Amino acid sequence: MEVTQDLSFIHLIVNASLLVQLVMGLLLLVSMTSWWYIFLKMFSIRREIRLTSEFEESFWHNQNLTELYKHANNTAPRELGALERIFAAGFVEFIKLRKLHGVDAAAVMEGTRRAMRATYQREMDRLEAHLAFLASVGSVSPYIGLFGTVWGIMNAFRGLANVGQATLAHVAPGIAEALVATAMGLFAAIPAVLAYNRYAHEINRLSTRFESFTEEYSNVLQRQP
Repeated sequence: MEVTQDLSFIHLIVNASLLVQLVMGLLLLVSMTSWWYIFLKMFSIRREIRLTSEFEESFWHNQNLTELYKHANNTAPRELGALERIFAAGFVEFIKLRKLHGVDAAAVMEGTRRAMRATYQREMDRLEAHLAFLASVGSVSPYIGLFGTVWGIMNAFRGLANVGQATLAHVAPGIAEALVATAMGLFAAIPAVLAYNRYAHEINRLSTRFESFTEEYSNVLQRQP
């Protein structure tokens, strides 16, 4: 192994073994992708919280369900929040079942709840998109980095076989190159874990708000003449 005193970050990456460089490249790609999803989910969840609060305020200040449905129906689908979609699905199914002859009130409400539950599940799937990727990055990246480190240290010690007298100057560069892989693994994992925990908590809170609204909305529909 060539003895060098240049331990700069770039030099360590350039002079690392091919496998360690591949590990670093993979971790860099994973990290960039996770940051993309982190910002994507941040804006998406903030928007959903804002739209949910706005619709809840509109619903409880104006319980004219027909007007609320017309507003939802005339709004572009991309501009609707999850809660408004749940409301619209329940209202459409309620009106449809009420027009059928021979359907009692219990069956009407059961069908309405099923329609809202189906929409709720679709909206939760949309909100939880990419969270699994962040969880995987947070759990796997340190091990990928550790694999690169172990391989790099093995190469560093194998290089000592051709050196008559081993010194720290001979082994330090190889070990430093290997440890860069661990550092990159942690750099990819830590933000992904923090983002996953934060977003999972916020999505759970939204889920609770959706479920509470569904029950309260069902009570409002049951009182309709």
